[in-house]
Amino acid sequence: MKVTTTMANSTIETDRDFQELADPYRRELLAHCYRMLGSIHDAEDLVQETYLRAWRSYGNFEGRSSLRTWLYRIATNVCLTAIDQRGNRPMPSGLGAPSDEPERPVVASPEVPWLEPAPDAVLGADATDPATIVTARESTRLAFIAALQHLPAKQRVVLILRDVLKWRAAEVAELLDTSTAAVNSALQRARAQLEENAPMRDALIEPTDPAQRDFLERYAKAFEDADIAGLIELFKKDVVWEMPPHLEWFVGADIVVRLISTQCAPAPGDIRMVPAAANAQPAFGLYMRDEEGVHRAYQLQVLSVTEDGVAHVSAFFDTSLFPLFGLAEHL
Repeated sequence: MKVTTTMANSTIETDRDFQELADPYRRELLAHCYRMLGSIHDAEDLVQETYLRAWRSYGNFEGRSSLRTWLYRIATNVCLTAIDQRGNRPMPSGLGAPSDEPERPVVASPEVPWLEPAPDAVLGADATDPATIVTARESTRLAFIAALQHLPAKQRVVLILRDVLKWRAAEVAELLDTSTAAVNSALQRARAQLEENAPMRDALIEPTDPAQRDFLERYAKAFEDADIAGLIELFKKDVVWEMPPHLEWFVGADIVVRLISTQCAPAPGDIRMVPAAANAQPAFGLYMRDEEGVHRAYQLQVLSVTEDGVAHVSAFFDTSLFPLFGLAEHL
């Protein structure tokens, strides 16, 4: 009995040690898995899988690398397996040319594993470190996550670890069981390909900019009032509008407004906009009034806002995202 009790106490101590040492890395591992996969739902599942595997193997952890590096190794391998099984997650703009027929019915393709936005509250950086905040914003913006999806999985790993997390080439080589030369070569190819699919060059207004608050209030009011003329003033002339799971996407303020007018046809009061934050960008939960007069979750809009207006709107029709953003299913 004494031996059994001693073994049980030792197991409890090991579990407690693992929990205390590993839990501080959970959020950054979630961000890592999200960058790899482009899905916050999948990322949460794979972080759980990472911790389960790490807990099972913790007794054999010899400390030849830091615990953080060891956890990243497990998480990266779990992500690589998932990518191999599930493929990449595109946005509509990554699959073909824009449509110039906004009056034509759009086609939903729910079978495509679309890219997903992520709540700032989940991926938020350390608020005490300004440099970390800037890096986190740049590396979690939706356009950057979408561009990563164009990279082969191994190149994606290398670019994230080297350029986002600032690991040394030797550390990445050790994690991937390869040579430093191979890591440097993969990074060079990844940067070149990312440049071809680079996020837009316009400087985005930072979420902390006071001018953005007034602009976003005007944007929300234009939707709620069905103010089409007001929307045109807020869009850049070459604004991009895409809306997974629909394949069609659109370019140009006039075309986008025609799309909203014909496909949505809102009357004043039909729409309510609730502010949110996604991928270090402003977002809105859009609620549409149904026949019973209840405003129900309809789409989640993630905006890219520049000094010249709204440059890009990603309108996600997956209402299962609403709870992740702290948004109600109806108002």
